[in-house]
Amino acid sequence: MSGHFSSLVFIMLLVGAAGGIINYYTLATKQIADLAVMRRCIMLGILMTFLVPFILSLFGSSLIVDSEGDPARLLNYVAICLAVAISPRFLMVNLSEHVLAETRATRDKVELLQYQLRQLQEELLPLIDTDTEDDSLAPATRVEHVNPAELDSTSSKVLKTLGCGRFIYRSLPGLCREADTDESTMMKTLSFLTLKSLAGKIGSRKGVRWYITERGRFFVESSA
Repeated sequence: MSGHFSSLVFIMLLVGAAGGIINYYTLATKQIADLAVMRRCIMLGILMTFLVPFILSLFGSSLIVDSEGDPARLLNYVAICLAVAISPRFLMVNLSEHVLAETRATRDKVELLQYQLRQLQEELLPLIDTDTEDDSLAPATRVEHVNPAELDSTSSKVLKTLGCGRFIYRSLPGLCREADTDESTMMKTLSFLTLKSLAGKIGSRKGVRWYITERGRFFVESSA
């Protein structure tokens, strides 16, 4: 029996070391061999194989006793030891893949939220600027660079259309329909109003939208 015990210990040492080497070469990513990592893998493989008798006893297996004098059962014991020795590799690989997948999913969610937040800021900033009183600017200085004579009837009409209605951000077709103007003329007029800081545009999820600025709203009120 003592000879069989010695054989089992030798098998666990040998198979554990082999399993550790398998784990090392499977997980290694560097071209240069790291002996310290290899030693740790070998030690871990050996320690794992010495858990085999405990695992077999938990399941009520008599493989250790039955393997004495039975080469087939002894080979089964070797296979079990090897499987246990290389099991940390599967645990580490599965864990690392799970962590990487969770990290990628979290990063994608954060990037999506950041994009949506930027879009929301772009859509809300004009609204905040329009509805917030700025007492640092006198009424005369808000429109001092805009001469009412510079705005033709179409520009004035488009500007008033931007300032009226139930929507703050207006689409090009909607403006053309309300102002009774073709798209080419409307685009030129909106570009002129934007240049004069009387109107502005944003890129929303529904496309480009136009809005009247605080300066444009004051201009409409002062020229009424």
